[in-house]
Amino acid sequence: MAMQNKEIRAGVPAEIRTDGDAVKVEGYAAVFGEETNIAGMFTEVIERGAFKDAIGRDDVVFLINHEDLPLARTRAGTLELREDDHGLHMSAELDATDPDVARIVPKMKRGDLDKMSFAFLPDVQEWDDSGDIPKRTIKRAQLFDVSVVTTPAYGGTEIGLRSLEQHRSDNSQAPRRQRMRAKLAKHQREKLR
Repeated sequence: MAMQNKEIRAGVPAEIRTDGDAVKVEGYAAVFGEETNIAGMFTEVIERGAFKDAIGRDDVVFLINHEDLPLARTRAGTLELREDDHGLHMSAELDATDPDVARIVPKMKRGDLDKMSFAFLPDVQEWDDSGDIPKRTIKRAQLFDVSVVTTPAYGGTEIGLRSLEQHRSDNSQAPRRQRMRAKLAKHQREKLR
């Protein structure tokens, strides 16, 4: 059940270096404090410290587009995650003889595959319905994967909308405030006519 609610966010640059037989990949899978619009339905901010419990607890894999076999894994010690002031930093030393690694290296070097993403499940979140659209702040989250991705798209938007619906059903005041804002906006439009 938890996997059905997993959310994915993308759009952060990645860096790749080759050093002899090793391929080193690093980047930020998530950036703290940046507000992101999720399909026009709500905005989202990842709070500093959101992944501190997940690091070392969750078995996180490094994937391509959130799919396929893992290129690296925290449990195996081949993927390292840490938080800093900027966000969730990842680094991995990949096996250059792995066909999956060989498949992505030229694309990453050319810049065709240059964004990072993360898949998560919020443990602690806060919703603010006082603006035009709701704002969600992720305070604590479980991590499933960090991925190098083709496009900086939000693949988990549909799942995110289910999270918004769950919040609204759990918070009986949210629909009421939305109706009040809609009535106020309609009233203001009518006054301008």
